[in-house]
Amino acid sequence: MPEAMIEIDGVSKAYDGRPVVDELSLSVPLGAFCVLLGPSGCGKSTTLRMINRLVALDSGAIRVGGEDVRDVPPEALRRRIGYAIQSIGLFPHWRVEDNIATVPRLLNWPRPRVRDRVTELLQLLRLDPESYRNKYPHQLSGGEQQRIGVARALAADPELLLMDEPFAAVDPVTRIALQGEILRIQRATKKTILFVTHDIEEALVLASDIAILERGRLAQWGTPIEILEHPASAFVAEFVGGPGGGAATSLKLLSLRTVAERMRPGDAASGDKALGEPLASDASLRDALAAMAAQRTDRLPVVDRDGRPVGAITIADLVR
Repeated sequence: MPEAMIEIDGVSKAYDGRPVVDELSLSVPLGAFCVLLGPSGCGKSTTLRMINRLVALDSGAIRVGGEDVRDVPPEALRRRIGYAIQSIGLFPHWRVEDNIATVPRLLNWPRPRVRDRVTELLQLLRLDPESYRNKYPHQLSGGEQQRIGVARALAADPELLLMDEPFAAVDPVTRIALQGEILRIQRATKKTILFVTHDIEEALVLASDIAILERGRLAQWGTPIEILEHPASAFVAEFVGGPGGGAATSLKLLSLRTVAERMRPGDAASGDKALGEPLASDASLRDALAAMAAQRTDRLPVVDRDGRPVGAITIADLVR
């Protein structure tokens, strides 16, 4: 069992006698990209806010890195935990550099170290440091502002990053780009991330682990494939399947599985150019289906990352 970064043990929270989080227990492994998923009002954001003590829990315990959050002063706890939210909350009259440097300056980092960290984070988020460090928030696009919000959350090199629907307010194209960025950053830094969303597609793209909440309780925990293939209840099946039911779930599974999992290794057809443009072995089965439809074929060659033929895949392999 991996070491846990977050342990939520029998936690409850009610407002005016109405339970919002109800005896919730779950454990987030160190280095995981865990997504809290569920419909509006199921307790996702409240759970996140209890972790960094923006909301007080009524009962139970929350531990971060083995330490009960109630034993740590709130300000000290929040400096150890990065927090990125939908509204971003950049200070409008501060430059990008000052916004990113908020926590390092509170921690009294030396000025050269702060400047180097700002440069490092802007580069990590693919924003040119010299072009962006002196800009103000109103001079940035929505996607750029969201990147700065993520940079600020990462600035003091926190052990844990909490993200509450951070990409919900941007357009779909920018949202896809930001999902790719945060996934790349998580893989590069090995940070533990707890990410809240109500969007199953976003969860499937990002998560190593998914916790589905229903009325403040844990409905299911598992990898994206485990949850799609083996929903623990009718609620989970309906939530992850969507209006299309089984057909919609099948399409989601095609997005998660790769050509390498279903191809026929060493098949002679892999070298046959007449079959059409080859597929990369790490492409999704959904991409393979789209390519077959576009090229009007039921069979395509497969190549590795270096372009070397490694096999072939057929339409029958996709639905096997």
